[in-house]
Amino acid sequence: MIQSIGLLEVFLFYLAYFFKLINQKMRGIKTNQLGKGKKEAKTVIVESILKYSSAFIVVVILASTLLNTSFFSNQILRALGLVVFGIGTFIFIIAMVTMRDSWRAGIPENDNTLMVTSGIYRISRNPAFLGFDLTYIGACLAFGNIVLIIFAIFTLIMMHLQILEEEKFLETTFTNEYLIYKNKVSRYFLFF
Repeated sequence: MIQSIGLLEVFLFYLAYFFKLINQKMRGIKTNQLGKGKKEAKTVIVESILKYSSAFIVVVILASTLLNTSFFSNQILRALGLVVFGIGTFIFIIAMVTMRDSWRAGIPENDNTLMVTSGIYRISRNPAFLGFDLTYIGACLAFGNIVLIIFAIFTLIMMHLQILEEEKFLETTFTNEYLIYKNKVSRYFLFF
């Protein structure tokens, strides 16, 4: 049962992600901008590593789920992992819907995006990243093995570095509007 729910959650998370990506691409919006364009070298490196890390972790999560591997034998802990995974998926989808056509993967180059501060963005500056974080943490609790845990930690670190790069971009692009927003809303959630 845990394995079936885990596979369903992986499917729903990435179905939502690729649906948004394809939908925007069909309308001429370049959504995936990770590691692309003329950006600072550090930004390109962070985005490129994140792109490959987040692609590879999908394979690791799927393999861990299909093999039903876990360090944890406690079924309640594993079930809690699935709940955390589900909450992460829900937050991620809400974040994408709220962003509408301003949602991007990576820092946009010469792209007209709007600063979104409504909906879920009133309680988190980075709810999409929070959604990713929770899905990876949930997957580790439900199907945690050494490979998954290592890749999840690495990808979480890369996502945090990406957030820092995006914050520099937003401060430059939206100046005072972003600084006021940044002082009111936490990076992840509540006090984090």
